[in-house]
Amino acid sequence: MQVFADQEAAPKLKVGAVDSAQFGECDLVITFGGDGTLIRAAHMCSERGTPILGVYYGRFGFVTQCNNEDLGACLSEFFDGRATIEPRMMIQVDLMRGGKSIASIHALNEIVLQRSVTVQMMTFEVAVNGHRLTSYPADGVMIATPTGSTAYNLSAGGPICDPQVQALVLTALAPHTLSARPLILNQDSEVHLRVSTEGDAVLSADAQVRLHILSGDEVRVRRSPRTTNLITVETDDFLMKLSNRLFWSQSIVGGLS
Repeated sequence: MQVFADQEAAPKLKVGAVDSAQFGECDLVITFGGDGTLIRAAHMCSERGTPILGVYYGRFGFVTQCNNEDLGACLSEFFDGRATIEPRMMIQVDLMRGGKSIASIHALNEIVLQRSVTVQMMTFEVAVNGHRLTSYPADGVMIATPTGSTAYNLSAGGPICDPQVQALVLTALAPHTLSARPLILNQDSEVHLRVSTEGDAVLSADAQVRLHILSGDEVRVRRSPRTTNLITVETDDFLMKLSNRLFWSQSIVGGLS
């Protein structure tokens, strides 16, 4: 086998360097870091479906699968053809301007349409499958995958979804209304977002790509034909992470002074 690394790490590791556009051509991609590092690799690999093994060096990771001490065993299983690969649903967002798509992005975690930092609260119109759903006076609106439900969506008060669930999660960001509630939609739903008030807005995907939104633009979100393929180590890995990362396994009864 041949081992390569990204342009920055290659000289330190004394291996060949690979351009980011070539990562998807590999048989296996290994990331060392947290979920953000793995998500960056997913953007490089999802078009070809290259399997990714995420080695955990982060602080609050839900997506990375392997601890450092387990790396050798995980690689042996992969080379022996015994590794379990778990496909993760992705979403596709199209920025529509004048009825035409001018940009198309694929995301593993979420897409966010939100006000610029210099703009006050805006109103975001939401339509699902051609039916007007609601409008949110808010800082923004997010559509997440089940994988992304434990990321920004969790911080925004959205629901946690098992990553094996196939669905879209709609969550308003700091809504100025008591009627706004997170919503889980069918995986085949098509969501259209529009800003109905004047001001600068930004569209971002996985915090990797940011696009400026003009007045009259529309954002279309649906399930992506791409998937991110992760090598899994434990069958119930997600449930164990929920228990450990959110401290559900620890009782505070009798622990308060």
